[in-house]
Amino acid sequence: MSVPDWLQPLIVASEALDAEELTRFAPPESGGRHSAVLILFGEHEAHGPDVLLIQRAPDMRSHAGQPAFPGGAQDPEDAGPVAAALREAHEETGLDPSGVEVIHPLPEVWLPPSGFVVTPVLAWWERPTPVSAMDPAEVSAVHRVAIRDLVDPANRVSVRHPSGYVGMGFQVAGMLVWGFTALLLDRILALGGWELPWDTERIVDIGWSG
Repeated sequence: MSVPDWLQPLIVASEALDAEELTRFAPPESGGRHSAVLILFGEHEAHGPDVLLIQRAPDMRSHAGQPAFPGGAQDPEDAGPVAAALREAHEETGLDPSGVEVIHPLPEVWLPPSGFVVTPVLAWWERPTPVSAMDPAEVSAVHRVAIRDLVDPANRVSVRHPSGYVGMGFQVAGMLVWGFTALLLDRILALGGWELPWDTERIVDIGWSG
């Protein structure tokens, strides 16, 4: 496997994860709609190590405008979650899957509000190609977000939803990343040994309710 040295600690730490180490919601024994997201790490000549994120279109019925990893529901034609994650990333960003080296899937996690059972797929962008929002009705922007920006304590916040939910947040690339995506990012940064101390009492209120 041709991944860089800086990614090796994350690979080692994520090889034997339990779902509980990613989220407190364990998948049900049966049921749920299976989906996958692509956690794609690359290395940019300008800002170094990064990860690929999309921003959903502002007028979607659910998760409008919310940042996320590329991904979506697994189709019957997909040969499992890895194939689903790569297909969705290609459809959303124009990503060329042939330049992606899949490292391994992470444990399935459960998203009770939507009923999705999500498999995060860890991958290395061995041969990067240009990416952009392919369907404005679904994706408004595509970002390669620098790891240095994600770990910067100045960009880390706690996010408070009107429902009372308080979770992880990142203010990067003109976006407020929160919810499931921020939770995964937080755990991945910690597993990779990249996380820096930050002020968890710094709270940003949001009004999203979709």
